[in-house]
Amino acid sequence: MLYFYCTQKLLKRLKPEVIEVGGSTTKLGNWYATVLPWKPQIAMLVNERTLLPVLMPLAPAANLAARFPGALVDILTAHGVPRPFIDSEVSQMQVVKYARTQNRSVVGIMTQFAYLAETHRVYDKPNELIALSLELARTPCSPLYKGSVSPKGALKELTSGGAVA
Repeated sequence: MLYFYCTQKLLKRLKPEVIEVGGSTTKLGNWYATVLPWKPQIAMLVNERTLLPVLMPLAPAANLAARFPGALVDILTAHGVPRPFIDSEVSQMQVVKYARTQNRSVVGIMTQFAYLAETHRVYDKPNELIALSLELARTPCSPLYKGSVSPKGALKELTSGGAVA
């Protein structure tokens, strides 16, 4: 089971049934999601545990949850994550639940990622979202300072059997 903790802006677009709280059964855990108001609009998802960002086209918004596992496979593969880990994550993402954002720290990181993504993006190449996601994953994040410092490092620690701070 996968939980998306969405901003109000994204919830208005998706119009899902919203639950109060819950936890994902995947090793990566819960994902936070928002909309970047670019043309075309982009969905930015950030993992609560590692702060790993995933950027993907928002349209069509109705099947965002169905398209997310494919986008995650692309990002995890680009990070060099072992295939068994990827397969395990994707196999548990068949059921998706939606909730309102709870963790203000992750929402703050999403705001910073949105700002950085705007400065790094290539306006005429919307298909470069994987490269932009990888660039954002190298960003030092204060919630990770006691451990791996960046989402890329936190992901490597988690997928290699280490604990994430």
